[in-house]
Amino acid sequence: MPGHSSIPWVRCADPSVRSSECSVPLVGEVPGFSTGCCRWPVPNSPMMSRHTTFRYCLDPTVEQQQALARHAGAARFAYNTSLGLVKTALNHRRTDPGHPVPWSGFSLINAFNTWKKTEAAGRVITVDPAGVAEIQVIGLGWRNEVCQQVFEEGAVDCGRALGAFTDSRTGKRKGSRVGFPRFKTKSATTPAFRLRNKISKSGRAGIRFGDNGIPRSVTLPGLGALRVREDTRRLRRLLTHQRARILYTTIVFRAGRWQLSVTVEAADLHPALHHRPRPASDDTGWVGVDRGLAAFLVAATAHGTEVARIDTTPRPLATGLRHERRLAKSLSRKQKGSRNRAVVAARLARHHHRIANIRRHFLHQVTNRLVKTHDRLVVEDLNVAGMLRNHRLARAISDAGWADFARLLTYKQQWRSGTVATANRWYPSSKRCSACARVNTTLTLSDRVFACECGFRADRDHNAAVNLAVWPTTGNQVFLRSPDPQAGGRVTNARRREGTDLHPMGTGATGPDDARTDVHTAHMA
Repeated sequence: MPGHSSIPWVRCADPSVRSSECSVPLVGEVPGFSTGCCRWPVPNSPMMSRHTTFRYCLDPTVEQQQALARHAGAARFAYNTSLGLVKTALNHRRTDPGHPVPWSGFSLINAFNTWKKTEAAGRVITVDPAGVAEIQVIGLGWRNEVCQQVFEEGAVDCGRALGAFTDSRTGKRKGSRVGFPRFKTKSATTPAFRLRNKISKSGRAGIRFGDNGIPRSVTLPGLGALRVREDTRRLRRLLTHQRARILYTTIVFRAGRWQLSVTVEAADLHPALHHRPRPASDDTGWVGVDRGLAAFLVAATAHGTEVARIDTTPRPLATGLRHERRLAKSLSRKQKGSRNRAVVAARLARHHHRIANIRRHFLHQVTNRLVKTHDRLVVEDLNVAGMLRNHRLARAISDAGWADFARLLTYKQQWRSGTVATANRWYPSSKRCSACARVNTTLTLSDRVFACECGFRADRDHNAAVNLAVWPTTGNQVFLRSPDPQAGGRVTNARRREGTDLHPMGTGATGPDDARTDVHTAHMA
């Protein structure tokens, strides 16, 4: 925690904690702290400074699966109803300019709560013994069967969609143009809903883990206790020692399973896990990280010392491409709307989900190793979206996950008080000589060895990593356009066998020997 570097830390008495995590001896009593886990002291009022997410796979019963599907349908119903109220109000505004239109999430919640009790939401016709028929307004009759938060969060989602549409039209939102929200259909919408962690008057949280002595369980408002497949010890330990608090949880039905994402606000990491602060005059210690396809990552210092190299990547998309094509062909042969088509579609969804999990696990491994060993990193600002327009390299670039790698590296380094510098997009890291700073404009993608007129020769990836390491100390030169007048962009570290040749067939494909699924072989020199 910031400002607590001089606080003595206590040894944890929990025998389940490894001795390597309890290396700091007991110094004495600390005012305001109690003995807890060795990784953190337990303050009376902890300062929450970071947000993180825990993901679990649920193991619900048949009745609980129906309840989860009912809540997901209620969220979709609230979104569509809120959007319908907005469109109705816009139509009234054409004739009455002063007619109010609910646009924000708060106003949509109030509009939906008012609507669900009206005759438009539900009514019944009752007949008394005298034979007189009477219309009785009951409102939304099934609204008590689900948690009310689901309706509110559905209205909030509609408000966010309307806000994104407004910001896109006014220029406040960057990126592609956002259209007006559309209604969600049951067949084309992923079942999902969100629940907030509301604290009751007695101080009990609405979302709890490990109730009734069942460690692998979660208690949700309106749903009760649900089994969890994975171990929840890490999250329960943070909650027990008041090192985190749950903000909300999102339940999604993806790849044939109900999955739970818990967003928590946690305290800062232990000071021992932070990098030592450097003086303002110290401009050393930078490590350049060059991303590529032939070698996923090459990291080197400004002095030319290579500290990390990862040549073997899982490449899950290329590895499972044959199985994916077989499933896609089987899906195309099934009749639309049939049960067989739904079964094959679920298999294809599970295949894509597995590919994403393998890639994410590999990226977490690599980024964790980098942020734990280096406090100053330099990466290049790659135009990944523009590179994907190259149809010969799009598949390999997507399989590498360059953009997600930079995102993970940035926030993990911030957690450890480190620094991640981003080199200019047009900085010629691959074409610049790390010895004499001369730029070789004749370098092509097939040249794997950098050769300079001064006699310097080095591996192309290693030379680019060294140039990135010296970028913060060279005045951070700004390159407004590519140094190569004939190039509209640059793709780094691409071999011809990975799709850069001029073959019309098999572009972007990798061989079976080049693609491996063992994510535990992320060796770093």
